[in-house]
Amino acid sequence: MIVLGIETSCDETGIALYDTDRGLLGQALHSQIAMHERYGGVVPELASRDHIQRVLPLTRQVLDEAGLTLAQVDAIGFTEGPGLAGALLVGASVANAIAFALDKPTIGIHHLEGHLLSPLLSADPPPFPFVALLVSGGHTQLMRVDGVGRYALLGDTLDDAAGEAFDKSAKLLGLGYPGGPAIARLAAAGRPDAIALPRPMLRSGDLDFSFSGLKTAVSTRVRAGLDGEQDRADLAWALQAAIVDVLVAKSRAALEQTGLTRLVVAGGVSANQRLREALTGARPAIRVYFPEPALCTDNGAMIAFAAALRLQAAREAGQPLPPAPDVFGVRPRWPLEQLAAV
Repeated sequence: MIVLGIETSCDETGIALYDTDRGLLGQALHSQIAMHERYGGVVPELASRDHIQRVLPLTRQVLDEAGLTLAQVDAIGFTEGPGLAGALLVGASVANAIAFALDKPTIGIHHLEGHLLSPLLSADPPPFPFVALLVSGGHTQLMRVDGVGRYALLGDTLDDAAGEAFDKSAKLLGLGYPGGPAIARLAAAGRPDAIALPRPMLRSGDLDFSFSGLKTAVSTRVRAGLDGEQDRADLAWALQAAIVDVLVAKSRAALEQTGLTRLVVAGGVSANQRLREALTGARPAIRVYFPEPALCTDNGAMIAFAAALRLQAAREAGQPLPPAPDVFGVRPRWPLEQLAAV
């Protein structure tokens, strides 16, 4: 089964083709970072308009590179939510229009499920069950994963996600967008423990997160005055260390609580090198899995893959594949734990 995946939840247009027999056939991604950078964050209307311009050319590009036509695609998967409503509607409209015109099945995919399952695309995929740390600009969650669609929420952020803390702090420091990579670059010149920042909810006794107070602490330090580039680097080091310490501590607590020994880390922040080193270097009994670097950010491959898993399971169960609906919508807010198992 060949599945076309379309991802337009926020500021990246991702298109991919996944074959259940041959694997990933091709993918293309356009990032809007340069467009949004001047505003210090994503402008939803601009994001939607850019998706409109990119989605069809990228689809043609991926099909051409794979040597396929739309008629050879068996089904279309698209990101139904969560995300920016206007951006989601672009992908949903294109996916359902193609499916309706060619009489192909279509399926809406949860954006976070795509991230969560993306490490399964690697050469060494994690077996179920495992604990998943979903950490990005909009989400910081811990989930127990027993199979596709079998998710139990263990902990969630009460306010800002880790990626938001990076983005907002980067803006305070006069750095570019997105904030995570900018903070990491500046932190490379920082001195350990030169500046102290809090570790929010580190000892809360639960698996929830809170990062808004950390951003406030960075704001307070900036307003107090930074003496040159070294101080800025020291503050970046302290911020990154605080976020990593909390993520690592909560992830280990989740593993202990569930009794599991496998941890999957997915989402944009999973690319942070300090986080990777901290999670993989401390406990040999724990196996940590990350997506391939190209799959850490939003991308079409994870949507095509998640759609293929769900459609293949339906086919194997003798269920009819879902046709393109006459009326469709998107889900800007959509709890991951509400998904049905396959």
